[in-house]
Amino acid sequence: MANASGGTTRCAVLVGPYQSGKTALFEALLHATGAIERKGTSNAGNMVGDASDEARKRQASTELSIGHGSYLEDHWVFIDTPGSVEFAQETRNACLAADIAIVVVDSEAQKIPACAPILKFLDEHDIPRMVFINKIDTATDTVRELMAVLQDASDSPLALRHVPIRDGETITGYADLVSERAYEYNPGGPSKLIQLPDTASDRQSEARADLLETLADFDDSLMEKVLEEVEPEKTELYDNLTEALQNALLVPVLIGAGENDHGVQRLLKQLRHEAPSATQTAERRGLESEGEAVAQVFKTMHAQHMGKMSYVRVWRGAIKDGETLNEQRVSGINALLGAKLEKQSNAAAGDIVALGRMDEVKTGDVLTPSGSAPDGALAWPAPLAPVYALAISAANRNDEVKLSGALQRLAEEDTSVNIAHNAAMGELIISGQGETQINVLCERLANRFNLTVNTARPSVPYKETIKKTIDQHARHKKQSGGHGQFGDVKVKIKPRQRGAGFEFIDSIVGGAVPRNYIPSVEDGVKDFMNRGPLGFEVVDLSVELYDGQFHAVDSSDMAFKTAARMAMSEGLPKCSPTLLEPVLHVKISAPNDATARIQRIITGRRGQILGFQAKEGWKGWDEVEANIPESDVHDLIIEIRSVTMGAGTYEWEFDHLAELSGRLADQVIEQRNKGA
Repeated sequence: MANASGGTTRCAVLVGPYQSGKTALFEALLHATGAIERKGTSNAGNMVGDASDEARKRQASTELSIGHGSYLEDHWVFIDTPGSVEFAQETRNACLAADIAIVVVDSEAQKIPACAPILKFLDEHDIPRMVFINKIDTATDTVRELMAVLQDASDSPLALRHVPIRDGETITGYADLVSERAYEYNPGGPSKLIQLPDTASDRQSEARADLLETLADFDDSLMEKVLEEVEPEKTELYDNLTEALQNALLVPVLIGAGENDHGVQRLLKQLRHEAPSATQTAERRGLESEGEAVAQVFKTMHAQHMGKMSYVRVWRGAIKDGETLNEQRVSGINALLGAKLEKQSNAAAGDIVALGRMDEVKTGDVLTPSGSAPDGALAWPAPLAPVYALAISAANRNDEVKLSGALQRLAEEDTSVNIAHNAAMGELIISGQGETQINVLCERLANRFNLTVNTARPSVPYKETIKKTIDQHARHKKQSGGHGQFGDVKVKIKPRQRGAGFEFIDSIVGGAVPRNYIPSVEDGVKDFMNRGPLGFEVVDLSVELYDGQFHAVDSSDMAFKTAARMAMSEGLPKCSPTLLEPVLHVKISAPNDATARIQRIITGRRGQILGFQAKEGWKGWDEVEANIPESDVHDLIIEIRSVTMGAGTYEWEFDHLAELSGRLADQVIEQRNKGA
């Protein structure tokens, strides 16, 4: 797939908030590069992207879509990513495989802040990017207003490349600020070169002056010309723009309407002239230009009838079908066009292909013929931490083993999904980025694996403790012919400080209980503590064995273990058992115009606000810290996103156990005992 001019394939990833129009632009780019004869629509369900049942059901992306085509002899791969923040892991992984990101934003200013997290990720990883203000033909806000909001969301400076041309209230075209040419939109085709209307001249001149000042910050020679009011050569401006973009110092901003092909050709031309090559991207990520072939997995897919597919970007050298990478034989190399696989014999540097049946390979792995990854190169960041969870079970209990295997496969596909077994509560927990993500995963279980599942809110791991000290005597004596059973213990049960844990004290003197039986007494105590009188694990108490009796023939480990359980069973209800609920320390990140609403959410969930401050490195964002009971955190992310246009998030860690009493405690205990 090397291009006709001898260069390597380049890759652009389309990212941006939900409903910004990425998939329509993706379709337009594939059409403009000859990959498809005609564009599909989401309503017709015939788009290259969003080909899965789950995506078509929602008319929204739920996974990556990949396509390739050629433009003026340059070969391109385009990756369309989901807009929903719940599939952000897919987006991040694709960005790490790309040479440049096209950040697609809506032309409504109020929707733009939702792009802040992805812009921050691109900033942190020095990924070159340009912004495409989409749906410009229906814009109600001015480009000046949109730029102001965009700049608040971006750490890097923005450089507006185009200004719209209006006929009354209608945007009919644009003026390019570098070439100083004007174009009129032509629905379904390339824009037409026109004379710049007098009505747009002043705005064009003003915006061009702003562009020159922004570029001058990166070039002393240009700065001198700007200060001396000397008009620079256009080639100099193009060179400055290209260098600043490729070094992720500057973010060009374009305008258009992907659904109507407005600005698509101009976008392709700027990509062609200014986007970095795969070699430059590999060097940016720490890979030297010389050496053995190197590829990296950025997506894992378990395709029906095809088995495991590893989507890779080839960074260096070439890969042949049948060769060995990381001690795994490559079984098939396929280019991708949506759900369609195009078999080929090899893949060259820059290509994005799917490698077949490399079962031991996972997302993020660096693949080489030697099996040794280059030192310090192509590091892969940790996946996103989960913020939402559900308990999941097979509707048919005979499918439990099958469910476990299917979930592991789906968790390989989306590395932000976690599967864990909560032994204490007897639940299989699936956690991730939100309700929609997990609903999609459940639909995939049905569609791909023929598995019907039930989901429920996860049980909260309440604990219980005691508040009173008592002495308890228990004797286990049983005679049933032959050897009987005899164990006699006297214990002191007393509370400990919160968080101190369990303590077993052996105070036996004079052999009242033989040394070899004392561990059995401790085992019996611990065994009962798994479920105390309120129905939960017992914590923070001390049990002291200070006396007892034994029988030379009938005593045994089992007899003393049973006696210990009896002592705990009879004694703990007398110790004023108290319910404890886990409390989490939560840090909520949100735009500062939502901070007051976030604080109301916290107090409405029995939370204690600890304070808030500006979020470090995030312009216009706050970080609110609070302690919130775990039972009130389950759907917290849904409410946070509802007041932050989907941009807000939170992180958490266990903080402490707090006493819970009154009606809430009664309800928890009643519910627990119902399920006993």
